[in-house]
Amino acid sequence: MATYIPTGLNSVTIDGSVAVLGLGCVTFGREIDRETSFKLMDHAYTRGIRLFDTAAAYGNGTSERIVGEWLAQNPAVNDSVTIATKILPSYQPGRIRTSVRASLDRLGKEGIDILYLHRWDEQLHDTKPWLELLALVDEGKVKAIGLSNFNTRQLADAVQLLKDIGKGSISYIQNNNNLAVSDLTNDMKNICKQNNIRIVTYSPLGAGFLTGKHMNEVQKGSRFAIMPAHQGVYFTEKAQRRLQRLLDIADRTGHVPELLALSWATHQDGVYSVLIGARTIEHLDLPFKALQFGDQAILDHLGNF
Repeated sequence: MATYIPTGLNSVTIDGSVAVLGLGCVTFGREIDRETSFKLMDHAYTRGIRLFDTAAAYGNGTSERIVGEWLAQNPAVNDSVTIATKILPSYQPGRIRTSVRASLDRLGKEGIDILYLHRWDEQLHDTKPWLELLALVDEGKVKAIGLSNFNTRQLADAVQLLKDIGKGSISYIQNNNNLAVSDLTNDMKNICKQNNIRIVTYSPLGAGFLTGKHMNEVQKGSRFAIMPAHQGVYFTEKAQRRLQRLLDIADRTGHVPELLALSWATHQDGVYSVLIGARTIEHLDLPFKALQFGDQAILDHLGNF
């Protein structure tokens, strides 16, 4: 099964060295209301974004429902946008099909363009979950299979298991990747290159960590306040050092740290798409400037993992 490449998904690519932008919908119904979410999707579509990424876990289905309601109000865009969603374990027989059916109902769609397994589970050592996924692909309920938050070993195991089955393939992997924290490795990139797996990354600003606004204390109403577990991911000595380097370079060059962090994320070798989250329309405009950022010396100075 070849990698599913949706029509129009390359519409915002500037050249081969930068990533496609996608809209991450994690804030919908949790940090912003339905009306604001609709405005963000309207603006994203107008700017050329054609990939909308949600998950069953986002707001316990609220994000999927909001995306589905927007699609229902804008039927003319259905053939030109790609909808990705994710399902959580359990991946036991029957459970995947039930989860996919629930997501389809909330999205108001007959098929999911990209379905991600939201995280690894030991059940995936068995062939049964994969056979159920492949059956859903055969039925048109799912067009492409993706993995999210898998490490290198887990990705390699999944790829090999599907080869052993002799049918189907992984088309996408979606992991965290920014200047402070990265879940991508060179070995993972090599596996993806060898198996035609497209890399999608999220959280280019580290849930706001890379803005520097949390240096003294966690800001009220922020992602770190709403989801305290994220603090353990970012408030580490290594991440703080990388944040300080970003702030120093921003100070010396006159570029705001958000632009530099977004530019770094969208210019990473081997990354196909970067998901951008937002609460306001203004948050959606800066990534387009980042795509056009051309100072390679600054990007090199920011460094790599």
